[in-house]
Amino acid sequence: MSRVHVKGLILSLVVFAGFVQRESRNGLPVQTDQNGGLFLPDGFEATVVVDSLPARARHMAVNDNGDIYVKARFARDKDESVIALRDTNGDGRADIMKQFGGLARERAYGTAMRIYNGYLYFSSELQVYRYKLKPGQLVPDSPLEVVLTDDHPHGMHEHIAKPITFDNNGNMFVPFGAASNACQEKNRTPSSVGIDPCPMLEDHGGIWRFDANKTGQTQKDGYRFATGLRSVVAMDWNPVDNNLYALQHGRDDLLMLWAGVFSPWQSAVLPAEEFFRVTDGLDGGWPYSYYDQMQGKKVMNPEYGGDGNLVGRAAGYEKPIIGFPGHWAPNDLLFYRGTGAAKGFPEHYKNGSFIAFHGSTNRAPYPQAGFFIGFVPAKADGMPSTNWEVFADGFAGVDPIVNVSDAVYRPMGIAMGPDGSLYVAETEKGKIWRITYTGDKKQFGTAQLAQMEKRKAMSNIRTPDKITDNLDRGRPIAGGKVYGVYCSACHQRNGLGDSQRFPPLAGSEWVLGDKKKLITVLLKGLEGPIEVKGQSYNSVMPQHSFLNDADIAEVLTHIRSNFGNTADAVTVAEVSDVRKSLDNKASVQRKTPVNRKK
Repeated sequence: MSRVHVKGLILSLVVFAGFVQRESRNGLPVQTDQNGGLFLPDGFEATVVVDSLPARARHMAVNDNGDIYVKARFARDKDESVIALRDTNGDGRADIMKQFGGLARERAYGTAMRIYNGYLYFSSELQVYRYKLKPGQLVPDSPLEVVLTDDHPHGMHEHIAKPITFDNNGNMFVPFGAASNACQEKNRTPSSVGIDPCPMLEDHGGIWRFDANKTGQTQKDGYRFATGLRSVVAMDWNPVDNNLYALQHGRDDLLMLWAGVFSPWQSAVLPAEEFFRVTDGLDGGWPYSYYDQMQGKKVMNPEYGGDGNLVGRAAGYEKPIIGFPGHWAPNDLLFYRGTGAAKGFPEHYKNGSFIAFHGSTNRAPYPQAGFFIGFVPAKADGMPSTNWEVFADGFAGVDPIVNVSDAVYRPMGIAMGPDGSLYVAETEKGKIWRITYTGDKKQFGTAQLAQMEKRKAMSNIRTPDKITDNLDRGRPIAGGKVYGVYCSACHQRNGLGDSQRFPPLAGSEWVLGDKKKLITVLLKGLEGPIEVKGQSYNSVMPQHSFLNDADIAEVLTHIRSNFGNTADAVTVAEVSDVRKSLDNKASVQRKTPVNRKK
């Protein structure tokens, strides 16, 4: 266990963590006490740079002198959203930490940390910032510059983080995510059809290109480089073929929204997370279509008449290089360029791409999946191949992963050190590993790769069997049918949420408090930042007014009397009274004339 001693802004960190060896159902080791708990190919070693960060960790960048800059998940103050780490004695472990950066008025959560042309770039939900770095200086004393501001009104707070990457010509690429599954008329409402054409695509659901050296920009100063991409978090520029690459998060909720069309198994494994070579003008097909990795083709979304097989106009949209299984959450991408460095990797990894799969939340009733670092080898021309490998696994520490909160670690950020080493950051504890190769590079090959290929049999990586991997096989759905279909995808089967976007129901003051308030949340939905058990969340709780009063009473009674909760039941009459009150208020608002200035 690590001990953190705080004196001003300097923390001395002891970074040892041990694990007990365990076996999975198929005999493969899940976690060991070596390599900080990671499973790596023979010849690789992992050092724990820091065991935990108080503000946790998302993405990171490593400077030429080895200093590490990490985007905090939870800043102590909103103007301290960057964590700087330094190793002063050369043992690979951080012994100095300082926290700084950002603006007090801004939401600290974001998804970017890059070093480009001597500047440290990072983002919040709505802004991209930068500091000029000076040699030898851990915390820059240069003024904070705002490079880009997202000036759109955001009624929905999904997919608005700002990942960034840069080309070789002074351009910065920034996705603007779309807060919807498929541009429905009523977001997250069962059987709601999609709007055609989708108005969101005018300023969201794509990637925009900006001048990396200009400050004070908004979206109108940029150029829409690609469209039809719902949510991009993992993105990098490949300097070998001089092209942008990105991974799209596929849509969610096929079962919740279209239970009569898709089975629980289809909803768990579809649609694919798409790995694109993003050229100027690319259209990825969102919201009209999705990619089915098992059929190897794009098909129409059900909001636009699809049934899981209909191709229609989906045939005209860009196909991915690789379609990874659904909900793996690809959250960082790095083209590796360190094969010639001292601690660099064997030639097999030259120009290949590492992908951090943060892990799913909505695969119930099947095991959650992802939670590993994948690798896509490069072809001779430097472009990614269509094959992929498991590079680092064991982050979750359990098999199977029933609830996302069961996972010990969830990989998020990847960065390369000046010596060719690979850094990996995770979100649950704020742990960071440094991976180096210490074996004979000339001997690396088939045997080591075959060893890692066996990891694909783990339940967090393989495509689940429809029957044997169903965690509800032979017993009632956890939480009843209503909870299992409409609630468990976000709040999880154990009611603990996912620690990132979706809050816990267990011990929640929102669940255990005023019943009228709780019923109102289910009927009207809830958007914007809230606090649950002392932690902030900023996602969307969709309205569930389409459920009848009995279903709402049943599911609210369930969450108030399970997960360690012991509150009294919610009755059908109480739900009916709140629904009537809301309907009456809405009717009055519709009839009340709008006041106009004379």
